Amino acid sequence: MANDEVNPGRRRFLTTTTAVVGAVGVGFAAVPFVTSWKPSARAQVAGAPVEVDISKLEPGMRIIQQWRGKPVWIFKRTPEQLSALQALDGRLRDPKSDNADQTPGFAKNEGRSIKPEIAVLVGICTHLGCSPLYVPELVPQAYDAEWKGGFYCPCHQSRFDLAGRVFQGVPAPSNLEVPPYHFIDDNHIMVGVAPEGAA
Repeated sequence: MANDEVNPGRRRFLTTTTAVVGAVGVGFAAVPFVTSWKPSARAQVAGAPVEVDISKLEPGMRIIQQWRGKPVWIFKRTPEQLSALQALDGRLRDPKSDNADQTPGFAKNEGRSIKPEIAVLVGICTHLGCSPLYVPELVPQAYDAEWKGGFYCPCHQSRFDLAGRVFQGVPAPSNLEVPPYHFIDDNHIMVGVAPEGAA
């Protein structure tokens, strides 16, 4: 009886094929499950922290990183730019950064930053939401003969210094916002999470 005989080759083929098809099926089922662990695009836009590599950031350079749908500027100030900040208090609306909505406690200092040379600001003008131009050079400009570097909003001529502090007599009512952030190490910043223990 030829039909009653077991064909080991055929049985091996069917067993292997079934195992392969089952493994592929498990793989297809696992992908959506594992993907569901990652934050959605909506959650990331809503405020998931963002890690930024600043290892190649040179003085005068700026990195723009999206966080919560906003541009966050990370830039490195030179010693000359830092010393120029001290001379601007008399020209600024809120030189001591007293508005807690724009300046968290960990950045309430002259540079509005954790490390004096590295600034982190939300790049949106506090007037009507335009994105100001980065003008870091300490040279006179058409809009300010005593320019010491900073940000100029072309929409309505608001000006901010290199700490994001707003000048007097411009439409913007307050300083640029400092987002929550902290240094993971010397070369990486986490935007969206304040330093441990910060208020």
